[in-house]
Amino acid sequence: MRMDTDDNENQEEEENGSNNASSLVEKIQQLGQANVPQAPDSNIHVLSIIGQVEGHLQLPPQNKTTKYEHLLPQLIAVEQNPKIEGLIILLNTVGGDVEAGLALAEMIASMSKPTTSIVLGGGHSIGAPIAVATDYSFIVPTATMTIHPVRLTGLVIGVPQTFEYLDKMQDRVIQFIVDHSNIDSEQLKELMFAKGNLTRDIGTNVVGREAVEYGIIDEVGGVKEAIKKLNYMIQSSKPKQEEEGTA
Repeated sequence: MRMDTDDNENQEEEENGSNNASSLVEKIQQLGQANVPQAPDSNIHVLSIIGQVEGHLQLPPQNKTTKYEHLLPQLIAVEQNPKIEGLIILLNTVGGDVEAGLALAEMIASMSKPTTSIVLGGGHSIGAPIAVATDYSFIVPTATMTIHPVRLTGLVIGVPQTFEYLDKMQDRVIQFIVDHSNIDSEQLKELMFAKGNLTRDIGTNVVGREAVEYGIIDEVGGVKEAIKKLNYMIQSSKPKQEEEGTA
């Protein structure tokens, strides 16, 4: 009877050892390191929007994408979780589906908790409305933002209604950026429809501090500045929340 117990214990130890080994190999394959840094319990949630914003159409598997249907429930969860007091959006996107990008931007803008965004490598195309949707936005000095008009790819029905639809969609994007940043509509349109700045397109490519000077982004900064600003906004909002709770 004792021998059976010892055999079972040895078998369990071997299984645990093999599971730990396979977990370690998986970490090395995915991250290139054995130990994964563990973040302490934090009141700040970080959400990344990387690659191309995927909307109604599925993109090829080799494309690096952010699926908007994955982010919408996360934003709802952040809004409902009492332990999360602030949200940071990390942006390095080439743009993507216009309606999906606007949906994300509207969701972020309608949150009651303080939010900040950081444009890292790029916040191009529909990434611009997402970047400005937060309460305060940052851009690192080397990041770029391409401001250009809405385009369609694939089959297009050549009727006046198609161009009217594009024009209305363009107005939605412009209005959102204007409402959530310090740039006026005329200057934004000048950047969008500028010729000669982009070799194969119309529009303007703004880098780091230029985005701040135009009034699109609030400040040049990175992680340190974004967390500092977010903590300040969280502390500033607490007295107001307490008053609303006691009223």
